[in-house]
Amino acid sequence: MLKATVIGRTTSTLKHKSISGQKLLIVQPQMQDGSPEGDPLIAIDGVGSGVGEQVFITSDGRNARALLNTDATPVRWSIIGIKD
Repeated sequence: MLKATVIGRTTSTLKHKSISGQKLLIVQPQMQDGSPEGDPLIAIDGVGSGVGEQVFITSDGRNARALLNTDATPVRWSIIGIKD
């Protein structure tokens, strides 16, 4: 699990059927001090977060499959919480 900031939204005209109708957000992972860590990622939003919010993301495939209610999905990153 990593802390990240939502920096934008993205859309896709062609996507895997498992993510049809799902919100895709661009997130920037952060280090403990709040500085950027690595490149931005695309994550599926499971909690209703928006641009500018600090969130928690995971690359756990089991969580993505449960969120999307499917056994097969190309999703790697998913948002699992919003920081208070």
